[in-house]
Amino acid sequence: MTEVPGDRPPRAVHCRTDRTSPRRPLRVVQWATGALGRSAIRAVLERPDLELAGVRVFDPAKDGIDAGTLAGRAETGITATLSTEALLDLDADCVIYAPAPGGAPFADLETVRALLASGKNVISTTGYVYPHAHGPGLVDGLEDACARGGSSLHGSGVNPGFMSDVMPLLLSRLSRQVTHVFARECSDFSGHPSKRMLHDLVGLGRTEDEFGAFLRHARPVMRTHFGESLHLVAAGLGLAAPEVDTDVAFRLATEDVEAAAGTVRRGTVAAVRWTFSAMVGGRPVIGLETIYKAGPAVAPEWGRPGYAVRVEGRPSITLTTEEDWVTNGIAAAAAHAVNAVPVVCAAPPGIRTFLDLPPVLGRASVHHLADA
Repeated sequence: MTEVPGDRPPRAVHCRTDRTSPRRPLRVVQWATGALGRSAIRAVLERPDLELAGVRVFDPAKDGIDAGTLAGRAETGITATLSTEALLDLDADCVIYAPAPGGAPFADLETVRALLASGKNVISTTGYVYPHAHGPGLVDGLEDACARGGSSLHGSGVNPGFMSDVMPLLLSRLSRQVTHVFARECSDFSGHPSKRMLHDLVGLGRTEDEFGAFLRHARPVMRTHFGESLHLVAAGLGLAAPEVDTDVAFRLATEDVEAAAGTVRRGTVAAVRWTFSAMVGGRPVIGLETIYKAGPAVAPEWGRPGYAVRVEGRPSITLTTEEDWVTNGIAAAAAHAVNAVPVVCAAPPGIRTFLDLPPVLGRASVHHLADA
C-alpha cells in the first residue's frame, strides 16, 4: 500500500517548553515564495526572536537558491528546496504555509497534516481560519495530526482572516444585544501586476460565457474560504453554526480598462461582487460582501474601493476605510502570519483560531525607529 503523508508514523518532536524558551529564536520554515512568501521571509529575517530554518519552493528554477536572494536580501545560508520530505525531517518550530490561492479547497490537506504530525506548528495564509465550519471529518483529522506532533494549526490573512472576521468580533466588544454584523471589501485591481490573480483567480477580463464556466470552480472555493469567516463570527457571538447562502453578480466593461496586468477589454467582465449571508434560525445575522474591480470607476453602483464593518447593536458600531487603508496588503498578510508565530508556538496542541489565542501583536523595531 502506498503511504500518504498524513499516515506517516510520528516523528521525534521537541518539548513545547523548549520551543518557547527565550534562550533561542523560534525556527521558521517558509512554505512557498510568491509575493506573500517573500515578504514573510523578509519579516522573519528582521526579527531577532525568529530564525529562518528552511524554504519550500515549487519552481525548479528556484531550487537551491539562497532564501535571501529570493527575498531581495543578503544571503542567509538557507537554500530553497523542492523536497517536502527534507522539510518534514527538518528541526523547526513553525511553518508559514502560503501556497498560491485559488486551488481546490484543502487540495494539499495531507501535507498540512504531515507537517503537524512532524511536530511543526502551521500558520496558514490560505484557509484554516475556522476549520470547524467544514464538519468533524476535517477537524478530527487535523486534531489527530496535532496530537501526534504536539503542534498547533492557525489560519490568518487580511480577508478572510482579519477584516471579515477578526475585526467585526473586535468591534463587537463595544456593543451589546448584537443583532447583525456586516463586512464589505471592495478591491481595485488596476494596480495589481499579476495576470494570474486578475484573470485566473478573480475572473476579470473573461467573456460572459468564460465567466460562467469559471464560476463552476470559483463558487465552491469562495464559499469555503468566506464560509469560515461567517462561522468564526457566529461562534464568537455565541450563535449556533449558521447556514451559508452565496450569490455572485458581475458587470461587463463598457470600454477598455487599462490595468497593470493587462487590458480588460470592452464587453468582458470588469467587476465581480460576491455576497455571503449566514442564516441562524431562519434570519440573516452576518453578511459579507466582496467586490473585485478592474478599476475604481467600474460599476460605480457598487461603491468605491475600501473596507466597511458594521455591528448592529446597542450601540451600533461602524468602521470604514478608503482604498489606501493599508499601503501593501500582501505585506500586511505576511506580517499577520509572522507576528503570530510566537503566540501559536506557545499555544496548546490543536486547532487554534482567533477565538483560542491571546492577542497577536506587532513588534517595534529599535533599528527602524532610529532611522525614522
